[in-house]
Amino acid sequence: MSARLDFYKAGPDAIKAMVALEQRIAKSALEKPLVELVRLRASQINGCAFCLDMHSADARKAGEDERRLATLSAWREAPFFSERERAALEWTEAVTLVSQEHVPDSVWASVHGHFSPEELTDLTLLIVAINGWNRFAIAFRKMPA
Repeated sequence: MSARLDFYKAGPDAIKAMVALEQRIAKSALEKPLVELVRLRASQINGCAFCLDMHSADARKAGEDERRLATLSAWREAPFFSERERAALEWTEAVTLVSQEHVPDSVWASVHGHFSPEELTDLTLLIVAINGWNRFAIAFRKMPA
């Protein structure tokens, strides 16, 4: 496969808007390891090789444990994730796959006890952002370096 379009060059204003989302996420109270887990889980679901490569490297640089990275796709069965992380991962899956079950009440019940209203808003923004980046990278075939 070869890249279809350099969307950074083709749409600098669109990318500025995406970067603004990232700037808000960086200012949020969400923990950096949690942010990277969410980015990775959404990217796994979407099959985005570019984002998986980038965010797994970012997670490793930030000190993320290899076992957690290796078992992220099976987080429900792996004992390496906190209850807060599990809630965030469940929310990530439901929001990423919104067309399947429209974010069930059971998922809301799991997540809202672990996050403040502002954190939930920021967590959802994070999920929206990574899904957006995934779609840019997949649609235009952005490849890992």
